[in-house]
Amino acid sequence: MPPTSSTPPWDVHRPPRAEGRVFLVTGGNAGIGYFIAEQLSATGATVVLGCRDPARAAAALTSIRTQVPGADVRAVRLDLADLASISDAAEALEVPALDAVVLNAGVALDAPPRRETADGHELMFGTNHLGHFALTGRLMPLLSAARAARVVTVGSFAAKSERLDPDDLQSRRDYRAKRTYGRSKLAQMYFGLELDRRLRAHGSPVRSLVAHPGGALDSLTPPRPPVHDRSVGALLRAAPAALLVQGKHAGAWPAVRAVLDPAAYGGQLWGPRRFGLRGAPRPEETWSQLADTAVAARLWEASRRATGVDPDPAQGPRGR
Repeated sequence: MPPTSSTPPWDVHRPPRAEGRVFLVTGGNAGIGYFIAEQLSATGATVVLGCRDPARAAAALTSIRTQVPGADVRAVRLDLADLASISDAAEALEVPALDAVVLNAGVALDAPPRRETADGHELMFGTNHLGHFALTGRLMPLLSAARAARVVTVGSFAAKSERLDPDDLQSRRDYRAKRTYGRSKLAQMYFGLELDRRLRAHGSPVRSLVAHPGGALDSLTPPRPPVHDRSVGALLRAAPAALLVQGKHAGAWPAVRAVLDPAAYGGQLWGPRRFGLRGAPRPEETWSQLADTAVAARLWEASRRATGVDPDPAQGPRGR
């Protein structure tokens, strides 16, 4: 089996250089996605932010260029809740090859009512999972054109206590906002691992990995105005929590390592070192529910039917 760590030891503050490579980060305008984009930009790579809101994308680009002088960063409009917009976003990249996509963007609702996407899918499942499923299918030709591309799916520690119900993926019978969010992120993680199995079976050079940020709080996150601001009071109130969790800048580390570490390999799950909640990134044991390949296969088929796209390299991105 390939090694699980690079040599020299991984330094979250000095990841390897990546000039000449192109990375797409969905939801790169805010939260963990912003810090993934900022940290990848510091490697010399070209980083593209996939964002729904042009104004928020512009603010993120300004902040990254302030933090990383000379950063090669731009944005494309991407609305994962609208399947018709996803092909346009893939075409807007205007690159011959894509070295990595970080499937990070997501929506989280805290309370009812149940809401739906433009295509009639439950909003969190439709955005967090189905949108990324369709986007990956559309990007597969660009990923396959790169020398050794990676798909990095950003899940959530909130998914660890959840189980998928393949007969109610859209939460029509059992809608509880926080549970539905956790299940949507779990579906993403199932997808990332199943994608790697299918890539291996097809002999593709593309690798698919999964990462999660652990516990990441705004109040422990360094300010990046106007993208993110933090008062001294908020930091002081959150200081005791820093024993267990971390800021969103640190929550970005597992995904960044999954993109860049030459020793990382397909099918891995990356998370924070300490209790899966904070610290430097490391590979984790796959969560027990994620080893259920029968559920993964049912999810894949349901997702293919719902989106009209199939990211399986043996099939090609077909459909609308």
